[in-house]
Amino acid sequence: MLYRSIVYLTGMLINFFGVALLINATLGAGFWTSFFIGVSDHLGFTVGFWYGAFQLLIIFINAKLMKSMPEIRAVIPVFLESLILDFWLEIVFAGVNLTAAPFFVKVVTLLAGVVIIGIGVAIYILPEFPRAPVDQLFLAVSERFQLSLQAGQTIVAVIMTSLAFLIGGPVGLGTLAPMLFLGPVIQLAYTRVYPLYHRLPASADKAYQEAPY
Repeated sequence: MLYRSIVYLTGMLINFFGVALLINATLGAGFWTSFFIGVSDHLGFTVGFWYGAFQLLIIFINAKLMKSMPEIRAVIPVFLESLILDFWLEIVFAGVNLTAAPFFVKVVTLLAGVVIIGIGVAIYILPEFPRAPVDQLFLAVSERFQLSLQAGQTIVAVIMTSLAFLIGGPVGLGTLAPMLFLGPVIQLAYTRVYPLYHRLPASADKAYQEAPY
Protein backbone atom coordinates (compact mmCIF):
# COMPACT_ATOMS: atom_id res chain seq x y z
CA MET A 1 0.00 0.00 0.00
CA LEU A 2 2.86 2.40 0.80
CA TYR A 3 4.50 1.64 -2.55
CA ARG A 4 1.26 2.22 -4.44
CA SER A 5 0.61 5.48 -2.55
CA ILE A 6 4.08 6.80 -3.36
CA VAL A 7 3.64 5.98 -7.06
CA TYR A 8 0.20 7.61 -7.04
CA LEU A 9 1.37 10.88 -5.47
CA THR A 10 4.53 10.95 -7.59
CA GLY A 11 2.44 10.67 -10.74
CA MET A 12 0.19 13.52 -9.58
CA LEU A 13 3.13 15.81 -8.84
CA ILE A 14 4.76 15.05 -12.20
CA ASN A 15 1.48 15.57 -14.03
CA PHE A 16 0.81 19.01 -12.59
CA PHE A 17 4.41 20.10 -12.95
CA GLY A 18 3.82 19.52 -16.66
CA VAL A 19 0.56 21.47 -16.50
CA ALA A 20 2.37 24.41 -14.89
CA LEU A 21 5.04 24.33 -17.63
CA LEU A 22 2.35 24.29 -20.29
CA ILE A 23 0.55 27.30 -18.81
CA ASN A 24 3.75 29.25 -18.29
CA ALA A 25 4.85 28.72 -21.88
CA THR A 26 2.21 31.45 -22.61
CA LEU A 27 1.21 29.83 -25.89
CA GLY A 28 -2.18 28.73 -24.64
CA ALA A 29 -3.09 26.29 -21.88
CA GLY A 30 -3.98 22.62 -22.13
CA PHE A 31 -7.56 21.82 -23.06
CA TRP A 32 -8.76 21.21 -19.49
CA THR A 33 -6.73 23.99 -17.92
CA SER A 34 -7.73 26.47 -20.62
CA PHE A 35 -11.37 25.87 -19.74
CA PHE A 36 -10.75 26.30 -16.01
CA ILE A 37 -8.69 29.44 -16.59
CA GLY A 38 -11.55 30.86 -18.64
CA VAL A 39 -14.02 30.13 -15.85
CA SER A 40 -11.62 31.61 -13.28
CA ASP A 41 -11.27 34.80 -15.35
CA HIS A 42 -15.05 35.21 -15.47
CA LEU A 43 -16.01 34.15 -11.95
CA GLY A 44 -12.88 34.60 -9.82
CA PHE A 45 -11.22 32.09 -7.46
CA THR A 46 -8.12 30.08 -8.40
CA VAL A 47 -7.75 27.70 -11.31
CA GLY A 48 -7.31 24.88 -8.80
CA PHE A 49 -10.63 25.71 -7.20
CA TRP A 50 -12.54 25.41 -10.48
CA TYR A 51 -10.52 22.32 -11.39
CA GLY A 52 -11.91 20.68 -8.27
CA ALA A 53 -15.44 22.06 -8.57
CA PHE A 54 -16.02 20.83 -12.11
CA GLN A 55 -14.51 17.45 -11.39
CA LEU A 56 -17.21 16.82 -8.81
CA LEU A 57 -19.71 17.16 -11.67
CA ILE A 58 -17.63 14.89 -13.91
CA ILE A 59 -17.89 12.13 -11.28
CA PHE A 60 -21.55 11.76 -12.23
CA ILE A 61 -20.83 11.97 -15.98
CA ASN A 62 -18.36 9.11 -15.61
CA ALA A 63 -20.93 7.07 -13.69
CA LYS A 64 -23.40 7.56 -16.54
CA LEU A 65 -20.87 6.46 -19.16
CA MET A 66 -19.78 3.44 -17.13
CA LYS A 67 -23.38 2.61 -16.16
CA SER A 68 -22.35 2.40 -12.51
CA MET A 69 -22.76 4.24 -9.23
CA PRO A 70 -20.80 7.49 -8.82
CA GLU A 71 -17.32 6.79 -7.46
CA ILE A 72 -17.46 8.90 -4.33
CA ARG A 73 -13.89 7.91 -3.49
CA ALA A 74 -12.82 10.06 -6.45
CA VAL A 75 -13.36 13.09 -4.19
CA ILE A 76 -9.94 12.28 -2.67
CA PRO A 77 -7.92 12.79 -5.89
CA VAL A 78 -10.08 15.84 -6.71
CA PHE A 79 -8.99 17.45 -3.45
CA LEU A 80 -5.35 16.43 -3.86
CA GLU A 81 -5.07 17.56 -7.48
CA SER A 82 -6.69 20.92 -6.76
CA LEU A 83 -4.12 21.56 -4.03
CA ILE A 84 -1.19 20.34 -6.15
CA LEU A 85 -2.24 22.46 -9.14
CA ASP A 86 -2.46 25.61 -7.03
CA PHE A 87 0.84 24.70 -5.37
CA TRP A 88 2.65 24.71 -8.72
CA LEU A 89 0.83 27.75 -10.13
CA GLU A 90 0.42 29.98 -7.08
CA ILE A 91 3.66 29.16 -5.24
CA VAL A 92 6.41 27.52 -7.32
CA PHE A 93 5.71 29.31 -10.61
CA ALA A 94 4.25 32.48 -9.09
CA GLY A 95 7.22 34.62 -10.17
CA VAL A 96 7.75 32.98 -13.57
CA ASN A 97 6.88 35.03 -16.65
CA LEU A 98 7.92 33.82 -20.10
CA THR A 99 5.85 36.38 -21.99
CA ALA A 100 8.98 38.12 -23.30
CA ALA A 101 11.01 34.93 -23.77
CA PRO A 102 12.12 33.83 -27.27
CA PHE A 103 9.54 31.82 -29.19
CA PHE A 104 11.89 28.82 -29.27
CA VAL A 105 12.04 28.79 -25.45
CA LYS A 106 8.26 28.90 -25.25
CA VAL A 107 7.88 26.00 -27.68
CA VAL A 108 10.43 23.87 -25.83
CA THR A 109 8.67 24.62 -22.52
CA LEU A 110 5.33 23.72 -24.06
CA LEU A 111 6.53 20.42 -25.52
CA ALA A 112 8.29 19.51 -22.27
CA GLY A 113 5.00 20.16 -20.45
CA VAL A 114 3.08 17.82 -22.77
CA VAL A 115 5.60 15.00 -22.34
CA ILE A 116 5.73 15.42 -18.55
CA ILE A 117 1.93 15.48 -18.27
CA GLY A 118 1.70 12.25 -20.27
CA ILE A 119 4.30 10.54 -18.11
CA GLY A 120 2.60 11.75 -14.92
CA VAL A 121 -0.82 10.46 -15.98
CA ALA A 122 0.64 7.10 -17.06
CA ILE A 123 2.34 6.72 -13.68
CA TYR A 124 -0.50 7.66 -11.39
CA ILE A 125 -3.10 5.43 -13.04
CA LEU A 126 -0.86 2.40 -12.38
CA PRO A 127 -1.79 1.79 -8.69
CA GLU A 128 -5.48 1.68 -9.67
CA PHE A 129 -6.45 4.02 -6.87
CA PRO A 130 -9.49 6.23 -7.46
CA ARG A 131 -8.58 8.40 -10.40
CA ALA A 132 -9.31 12.06 -10.79
CA PRO A 133 -12.59 12.35 -12.71
CA VAL A 134 -10.97 14.22 -15.63
CA ASP A 135 -8.61 11.28 -16.16
CA GLN A 136 -11.28 8.71 -15.48
CA LEU A 137 -13.39 10.45 -18.15
CA PHE A 138 -11.15 9.48 -21.06
CA LEU A 139 -10.88 5.97 -19.65
CA ALA A 140 -14.68 5.82 -19.36
CA VAL A 141 -15.11 7.08 -22.93
CA SER A 142 -12.58 4.51 -24.16
CA GLU A 143 -14.33 1.65 -22.37
CA ARG A 144 -17.88 2.76 -23.16
CA PHE A 145 -17.23 3.06 -26.90
CA GLN A 146 -14.54 0.35 -27.18
CA LEU A 147 -11.76 2.78 -28.11
CA SER A 148 -8.04 2.92 -27.36
CA LEU A 149 -6.76 5.20 -24.61
CA GLN A 150 -5.39 7.46 -27.33
CA ALA A 151 -8.75 7.78 -29.10
CA GLY A 152 -10.64 8.39 -25.84
CA GLN A 153 -8.18 11.09 -24.80
CA THR A 154 -8.42 12.81 -28.19
CA ILE A 155 -12.23 12.90 -28.15
CA VAL A 156 -12.29 14.46 -24.68
CA ALA A 157 -9.60 16.94 -25.74
CA VAL A 158 -11.58 18.14 -28.78
CA ILE A 159 -14.75 18.69 -26.74
CA MET A 160 -12.99 20.59 -23.95
CA THR A 161 -11.00 22.72 -26.39
CA SER A 162 -14.22 23.80 -28.05
CA LEU A 163 -15.77 24.74 -24.69
CA ALA A 164 -12.63 26.63 -23.63
CA PHE A 165 -12.68 28.62 -26.88
CA LEU A 166 -16.34 29.52 -26.42
CA ILE A 167 -15.77 30.99 -22.94
CA GLY A 168 -12.60 32.85 -23.89
CA GLY A 169 -10.01 30.58 -22.30
CA PRO A 170 -6.37 30.79 -23.49
CA VAL A 171 -6.71 28.50 -26.48
CA GLY A 172 -3.65 28.38 -28.71
CA LEU A 173 -0.67 26.26 -29.67
CA GLY A 174 -0.49 25.11 -26.06
CA THR A 175 -4.00 23.72 -26.42
CA LEU A 176 -3.50 22.13 -29.82
CA ALA A 177 -0.29 20.31 -28.86
CA PRO A 178 -1.82 18.30 -25.96
CA MET A 179 -4.92 17.63 -28.05
CA LEU A 180 -2.77 16.02 -30.75
CA PHE A 181 0.09 14.49 -28.79
CA LEU A 182 -1.00 13.81 -25.21
CA GLY A 183 -2.94 10.66 -26.07
CA PRO A 184 0.03 9.01 -27.83
CA VAL A 185 2.41 10.11 -25.03
CA ILE A 186 0.18 8.54 -22.37
CA GLN A 187 -0.15 5.35 -24.42
CA LEU A 188 3.62 5.10 -24.97
CA ALA A 189 4.55 5.99 -21.39
CA TYR A 190 2.02 3.54 -19.96
CA THR A 191 3.41 0.62 -21.96
CA ARG A 192 6.92 1.48 -20.70
CA VAL A 193 6.19 2.07 -17.01
CA TYR A 194 3.63 -0.74 -16.53
CA PRO A 195 6.18 -3.61 -16.46
CA LEU A 196 8.60 -1.54 -14.38
CA TYR A 197 5.87 -0.78 -11.84
CA HIS A 198 5.20 -4.49 -11.31
CA ARG A 199 8.87 -5.49 -11.39
CA LEU A 200 10.17 -3.14 -8.70
CA PRO A 201 8.32 -4.59 -5.66
CA ALA A 202 9.36 -8.13 -6.62
CA SER A 203 13.00 -7.05 -7.02
CA ALA A 204 12.97 -5.23 -3.69
CA ASP A 205 11.41 -8.22 -1.93
CA LYS A 206 13.99 -10.59 -3.43
CA ALA A 207 16.85 -8.30 -2.38
CA TYR A 208 15.44 -8.15 1.14
CA GLN A 209 15.19 -11.95 1.40
CA GLU A 210 18.75 -12.42 0.15
CA ALA A 211 20.25 -9.74 2.43
CA PRO A 212 22.85 -11.21 4.87
CA TYR A 213 21.14 -10.10 8.07
